[in-house]
Amino acid sequence: MPTVTVSPGGEATTTLNVRNDSDIVEAYTFTVVGDCAAWSTVEPARVSLYPGTSETVTVRLAPPRSPEVRAGEKPLGVRVLPVEHPENVVVPETTVRVEAFREVRQELTPRRRRGWRAGRYRIALRNQGNTPVSLALAGRQAGEELSLRTTPQRKRLEPGESAEVALKAGVRPLIWFGEPVSHPFEIEVAEATDGAEGGTDASGIAKSAGATESSWSSESGGEPAVSGVVEGEFVQLPVLPKWLLILLALLMALLVAWFALVRPAVRSAAKEAATAAQKEESAKQQEAAEQERARAKPSDGPGGQDKGSGGQGDGGSGTVRTGPGQQSSATIDVQTGAGGKKVGTYRVPEGKVFGITDMVVANFQGDEGVITISFGERKVTTIALETFRNQDYHWVTPIEIPENSTVTAEVTCAKPGTPATGKQASGCHEVLNVSGVLRDLRP
Repeated sequence: MPTVTVSPGGEATTTLNVRNDSDIVEAYTFTVVGDCAAWSTVEPARVSLYPGTSETVTVRLAPPRSPEVRAGEKPLGVRVLPVEHPENVVVPETTVRVEAFREVRQELTPRRRRGWRAGRYRIALRNQGNTPVSLALAGRQAGEELSLRTTPQRKRLEPGESAEVALKAGVRPLIWFGEPVSHPFEIEVAEATDGAEGGTDASGIAKSAGATESSWSSESGGEPAVSGVVEGEFVQLPVLPKWLLILLALLMALLVAWFALVRPAVRSAAKEAATAAQKEESAKQQEAAEQERARAKPSDGPGGQDKGSGGQGDGGSGTVRTGPGQQSSATIDVQTGAGGKKVGTYRVPEGKVFGITDMVVANFQGDEGVITISFGERKVTTIALETFRNQDYHWVTPIEIPENSTVTAEVTCAKPGTPATGKQASGCHEVLNVSGVLRDLRP
């Protein structure tokens, strides 16, 4: 059989001459063996020959246009099997030259990306030809705003092999305000002449909505073929969208209105309310002080006024006749400077006994320090001044103080307070009032 050349997807034939050199009628069957068996047939597949006769059969070759049939020379054998004498089987051989063809499919996924500065894509490549091919990828666009970079830039694929190439499309200047800008681009896939490649293969071709796909092919012996192009688009978004600008403008208008109109009115109303509250508080404190002074005013009677030893305090008393004994009260007024100590006293008159049932302590300035109250030798209480303004005590059973004994108020001034006038006082000022029944020791 002569050598035959065939193109994938096409058809070629060769012939085989069979002769019967035996002395009987013989039938022969034909079977193609070797790499070409899958796409080769013999017509007819069986012949019968008389002794000394011959016949020519046709071997038909029809390789598919597929990566599975590699380009190059392939052995072709036809087994001739005599039916009556199978031991005389022969296998004539020849060579089939399968021509090369190139067919590449490429797909861009996704077709469109949206972002502020860059978008990432995938280019799926598949060699559907029957010969290895080296591919070079290059991006192009109408303007110069967009940069396109593939990784790797070249790729070698064996027949039937698939791979993915990463594509990054980026734009340098940001869009802060305004409308989105569209940047269309194209990726050209061409056959490289030097066969160089880079990167790592990846199997499979990903298909998804929005992908663009194209393919190209060429026959062996031609110039390097270009695939055409796959088209893509990068939509650059503004950093600040329209609705945010509107919101910022509205917030700015509200801030201006607040500082220009609302805030002064609120501050004025708050100031007036604070002034009114302060005046009301001052009036209440003044009224309380007046009431204390009215209660502390000595009444007519034997109580009188008395000063402690060394002139350290002032004391006074008043009496009212209410039956047995006399209802009486005494006031001790103690004033001292900051850091000082002072004692005020009231002395029970000779021949009298003072039964105390009520006691009121006034700290109307809000001084800080300590006041200690004693009835004779008996210490009644010690109070921190900063814990009260007015404090009163009442007893069902009178506390009796004999003649010539004293009611004592000892004040230690730590810090003068601030009275209703709003100006800090120069010294501490406390008032103690005691009341009860003042009666004679003898009828």
